[in-house]
Amino acid sequence: MTAERSAPSTRAVTITRMRWWHIDEIMPIEADLFGAERWSAPMFWSELANGHEYVVALDEQGHVAGYAGLAYATDEAWVQNVAVRRERQRAGIGRTLMDALLAKSRERGMRSMWLEVAVDNAPAQRLYDAYGFVGVGVRQGYYQPSNTDALVMRRDEATGPNEAMGRDE
Repeated sequence: MTAERSAPSTRAVTITRMRWWHIDEIMPIEADLFGAERWSAPMFWSELANGHEYVVALDEQGHVAGYAGLAYATDEAWVQNVAVRRERQRAGIGRTLMDALLAKSRERGMRSMWLEVAVDNAPAQRLYDAYGFVGVGVRQGYYQPSNTDALVMRRDEATGPNEAMGRDE
């Protein structure tokens, strides 16, 4: 697309491994973006304790601007979370986080990546589409307590684009 639109500044972020001390900063982002369906601090602790790969995008002051995570099963990677602080959305941070997840998946030799996204979350679906994910099914009532359906999306390493650089969602 070539349409002009105003967007937040694309101030730089640094991608680094999520550590336990980031969880306190992540919780308000979870609450704001996901409400009653947010993950709890113990869920994030469990993800880290189980060796799942999580990254954070840190702003210039070292504060969490976004985060994302992967879990692995045989030759598949499952995107667990991708979230960007509301006031930093539409500034390329989601793409930066996705680039980091793709790199980690490739490093581990994964053949495909999977994720679930709320059927009513069109901006996230556009981001995933830009990375070569395609809808393959629907999990009815997946998100609770809202009972929102989840679109299941898959990206095969052999067929997915290497990156979404230059694409404007």
